[in-house]
Amino acid sequence: MSDRKQRLAKLVKVQRQLKALHETRHAGFLSEAAAAENEAVELVNRFDAKGSLSGMFPDVYHRRIGKAVARRQEQEELARTEAGKVAVATARTNMVERAYREVRQWDERQSADRDRLEIIERNAVADDR
Repeated sequence: MSDRKQRLAKLVKVQRQLKALHETRHAGFLSEAAAAENEAVELVNRFDAKGSLSGMFPDVYHRRIGKAVARRQEQEELARTEAGKVAVATARTNMVERAYREVRQWDERQSADRDRLEIIERNAVADDR
């Protein structure tokens, strides 16, 4: 049973790494979405500012604002998708950890039972002498 325990221990480690990967990706997508939002707000503020070149090149400003908003929406959608993957990875990690704990406890009980049997056998042999 220790082979199974070792395999489950490795699987727990891999599942935790996978969960951390998805959490990192989720945070990255949220960060990119926030950066795109900030860029759009900055461009809008520059567009409305006095002395801005927006009067000469309005389509350039509008195009860049549109791209920033689209990028924010895309990153938010990627973040939502990644959040689902985080939830699945969390569930899998919890399931594997639970299985590992059960196997470890069973292995410990088996070991304790063997130790008790050895003690009983030694006492029985000693009593026969």
